[in-house]
Amino acid sequence: MRRLAAALLAALGFLSACSDPSPPTGRWAGTYEADDVMIVARLEIAADGMARVTAPNAFMDFAAMSEDERDEMRTTLSGQLAQSWPYVAPRPFTFDGKVFRKPGGVAPQMEWDAARKRMTLVVYPGTHPTIRMPVSPIESFE
Repeated sequence: MRRLAAALLAALGFLSACSDPSPPTGRWAGTYEADDVMIVARLEIAADGMARVTAPNAFMDFAAMSEDERDEMRTTLSGQLAQSWPYVAPRPFTFDGKVFRKPGGVAPQMEWDAARKRMTLVVYPGTHPTIRMPVSPIESFE
């Protein structure tokens, strides 16, 4: 009887280990700046795994700009983000415990480090190389 109970417990443990992992829920925001690109982003993941994400960006020679000009661009991008956020529809993603992908997709869209509780947004800005953009958890979007 004990062997049967142990076998059933082991099978239950195996089945739970094979089940789909639950995605982290919450809100994240972040910015990314380099000499040639500036990005602002928001991400919200619901308990059902649906996610709202947007990342307005600009490509130009930021290295040649004054700090005031860069501040103006940050303000412009942040304004675009805030204005468009109410219209960003939730989308489904698959989640394997670490990586979020579009359904049927291969390319990572977001990466979750559960041990460190860190989210990274993967941005594919046109012909620019892929950017892995850390985003920070926040309580609410302003």
